[in-house]
Amino acid sequence: MPLVHIELVAGRSQEQLKQMVKDVTDAIVKNTGAPAEHVHVVLNEMAKDRYAVGGVLKSDEQ
Repeated sequence: MPLVHIELVAGRSQEQLKQMVKDVTDAIVKNTGAPAEHVHVVLNEMAKDRYAVGGVLKSDEQ
């Protein structure tokens, strides 16, 4: 059972997330031979004020 965790900053549309999950699942199936119904994808979306790079919150970027 492949299990994929994806961490990303919130802000993508539902359609973008659906397509990403499909593409990730397809890549796992192609590269492992696992059936699609056994591929689990977990999306963890973070608010921009809960993620920082270089000491700067994403919500504070210009």
